[in-house]
Amino acid sequence: MMGASFQLEKRLRQFFKIASLSFLMLSIISILPLSVHADGHQVKIGVLHSLSGTMAISETSLRDVVLMAVEEINDSGGVLGKEIVPVVVDPASDWPLFADKAKQLLTQDKVAVTFGCWTSVSRKSCLPVFEEYNGLLFYPVQYEGEEQSLNVFYTAASPNQQLVPAAEYMMEEYEMEKFYLLGTDYVFPRTANKVLKAFLKSKGVPDENVEEVYTPFHHQDYQTIVSQIKEFAAEGNACVLSTINGDSNVPFYKEFANQGLTSEDCPIMAFSVAEDELRAMDVPPLVGHLACWNYYQSIDTPANNNFVKDFKDFCEKTSLPGGADRVTDDPIEAAYFGVYVWKAAVEKAGSFEVDKVREAVYGLEFDAPGGKKKMHKNNQHTLKPVYVGEILANGQFDIVWQSEGLVSPDSYSSYLHPDGDYPAPTPNDKFKELSAKSDRWKK
Repeated sequence: MMGASFQLEKRLRQFFKIASLSFLMLSIISILPLSVHADGHQVKIGVLHSLSGTMAISETSLRDVVLMAVEEINDSGGVLGKEIVPVVVDPASDWPLFADKAKQLLTQDKVAVTFGCWTSVSRKSCLPVFEEYNGLLFYPVQYEGEEQSLNVFYTAASPNQQLVPAAEYMMEEYEMEKFYLLGTDYVFPRTANKVLKAFLKSKGVPDENVEEVYTPFHHQDYQTIVSQIKEFAAEGNACVLSTINGDSNVPFYKEFANQGLTSEDCPIMAFSVAEDELRAMDVPPLVGHLACWNYYQSIDTPANNNFVKDFKDFCEKTSLPGGADRVTDDPIEAAYFGVYVWKAAVEKAGSFEVDKVREAVYGLEFDAPGGKKKMHKNNQHTLKPVYVGEILANGQFDIVWQSEGLVSPDSYSSYLHPDGDYPAPTPNDKFKELSAKSDRWKK
């Protein structure tokens, strides 16, 4: 009996030891970053853009141009010999849904990279998901800055590549003294206007010469606001700095013209109106108003002319709405070359793994449709030229000013951080903790 009891106790100890070890292994596996799946001859990528709702007017074209880039790359042999398979989801201009769709792409579809988002609220909604699972997002739209996640590459403008040069242009070229800051009520306009107010203050513009007004997404009635702008600009030397996003731009510009205001009375400098948005507007009354971007369709080079033609041809042959009448614009170009930056980084790294791809992106120089650009060596952003364009009757822009060469991006504005107290870019604490556990287990 004593021998049998001893053998039973020994077997139970072995069982619980094995069970504990298995449980530990499963626990560690469950908290490690998800592995990227590039099965067989294919690799999946996520496309996370609103195809319905208030932002569809802008975001649908980004889906389209990503698909065009995918087709081009697949036709030329793919990436590391693998065919790219896009997984397209529609977060429907519903900000919490962006997080759900991002999690689906990373945990169910197991995409190697995601291209997506427009508004900052959509980006901030899904950012914790990309950081938790160590996913990679290429974000193609100008934004307010004050962010530097290691899980995002920002291929569009930071504030010093759009907001500040535009305001400075209005002061120097138009001799503006009064500024009406009008935006949609969410993260980008409110933070952008903090930067703009700090810049204007540094230039000696008094507080009473700055108005700040916000409207909700999909706002349609601008009669009262335009009346206020009309009164604000009655004595001259006043302009609107507009961060209105989405389909609200259509009724705003329409009401502006209905009340008899023109670019000569009070010019509008827009930060979210480009060629694609102008397709939905009555353009002739908007002639002379301005926008600041890092790319315009009207850049007259062989490379850009080919890009414009290729996009029109792609939309026509795939029966996308608008067909050959489609246009290109800044976010479209940024979404397009983002796919090629990822491809170049994957080939440089010889891997689809996020950490290796991230390191390979830093400092990449490349030719985009609008000209040469460069990924910053460490701050996740893109070196780009800056242009101010004036709206023409045909819905295009006449470039009236451009920077000297590429402008280096600031992820944090010096106007909001005059003492240089910039946050350091680090992985989130949870990911660092899980990585440390992984390293200890390997040892």
